[in-house]
Parts: sequence; C-alpha cells; structure tokens
Amino acid sequence: MKLKILSLSALVIFALALCLSVTTTPASPKTPSAAAVPAATPQPAAAPAALPEPHPEIREAIGALRNAKAHLEHAAHDFGGHRVDAIKAIDESLRQLQDCLKFDK
Repeated sequence: MKLKILSLSALVIFALALCLSVTTTPASPKTPSAAAVPAATPQPAAAPAALPEPHPEIREAIGALRNAKAHLEHAAHDFGGHRVDAIKAIDESLRQLQDCLKFDK
C-alpha cells in the first residue's frame, strides 16, 4: 500500500514537473521593412488572432501519460510486477489532470 501511494505521488509530481518545466518562446514577428513594401499597396484587414490553447503544458502531459500507458499495456514484460501499479497510477494522474482542466472553465 505504501509503495502504491509513493508510486502515485511520484507520477503526479513527474506530470506536474513536466507541465511546469515546458517553456515556450514567442516567435519574433517578421515584418517586412518599409522599403520592401510599396506605399500604394493596400493592406489587407488583420484577421482576428486565434486564442492560444488553454494550458498547453497540461494537455501535453496528458498526451505523454497516455503514450506511457499504451506502452505499458503492450509491453512484453511486467517490469518486475510494477506494470499494473504504474498503469493505475497513470489512470489516477490522468483523472487529476482532467479535473484540473474542468475546474479551470
């Protein structure tokens, strides 16, 4: 029981660490210089900017956990008896992360 709790805690901490450690750098806008664009060229109306996806790190962690779960489910061996516990811990972590996204709305 103690090992299950420790495994679940470690997996949740790992998932949250993945969420917090992923950083994104905004791309620098590439605007043409004034000399390259003729003054008489009409400028098209700016399209509304798409809203960024909410919490991309959490969604990325969910994807990574799903991939890990699929790998464990199709693995040729049981990792010393820890495969079943790891899959249960992943399921719990996925539930927690999905609950996080639900409460954000």
